[in-house]
Amino acid sequence: MSQAAGLAFKLGISLNLAYVIVEFAVGLASGSMGLLSDAGHNLSDVASMALALLACLISSRRSSPGYTYGYRKATVLVSFANSLLLLLAVAFILVESVEKLLHPEEVGGIGIMVTAAVGVAINGLTTWLFSRDKGSDLNIKATYMHMLADTLVSVGVIISGVAIWLTGWYVIDPLVGIAIALLILVSSWGVFKDSLRLVLDGTPEGVDTGQVKAAMASEDGVCDVHHIHIWAISTTENALTAHVVVKDMSCLQPVKEALKARLAAMGITHSTLEFEDLENSCGQDCC
Repeated sequence: MSQAAGLAFKLGISLNLAYVIVEFAVGLASGSMGLLSDAGHNLSDVASMALALLACLISSRRSSPGYTYGYRKATVLVSFANSLLLLLAVAFILVESVEKLLHPEEVGGIGIMVTAAVGVAINGLTTWLFSRDKGSDLNIKATYMHMLADTLVSVGVIISGVAIWLTGWYVIDPLVGIAIALLILVSSWGVFKDSLRLVLDGTPEGVDTGQVKAAMASEDGVCDVHHIHIWAISTTENALTAHVVVKDMSCLQPVKEALKARLAAMGITHSTLEFEDLENSCGQDCC
């Protein structure tokens, strides 16, 4: 994890935790389901950022005989845990919002608008802090998407406050809560699928096994590639094992170096290759 990412996590946790406390207080005082639901989601984001930061710190520990790959898989597990936490938050917000929809209660529009405006500033700043490294790590990407969604949600809460202030229609508040839940669901579903794939050692998103195999097979001196497996060691590192059939075992070293360089260029930095000649090739994917 870069120093910039570490600083982003620390600032993001501090700013959002302070905002959650204020938002909960105003939400309880005004009876706003929109604010309370948004505060609950922001609290889950604080927990998400704390877990992601902890996972990044744990993953930097060296490997041991008991953990030969080290602790880098912690970033995958935390990413999956955070996605589940978001889905639970969606369920809670929907239940509470439907209850408010069936039994509307008076809420204060001005307090909602002021508090949400502060949220736009804080969430927008946190989103910007994570924008630089969002493409390098699934955990950072998840945090970035959460904070971007929160910024948009806070804008929605402001619109709710204005509408209530102008019309007096308190039913708008639970409707905004439902809209918030749906927005969170849409923004978090992709992270849930990607993290679940990594937990199950599936091929990481953005890596095409067929393209990798074709690229390896096109290398000079390579006749065939089979028994290929690609998985994620962490949210930033991919690994591969494969059987490679070569024309001439005497030229093994340059072929091996060329294959590893090609794989690294495709985002696979940890590769283990087993070489075979044409006479002794098992020639099947389940060998």
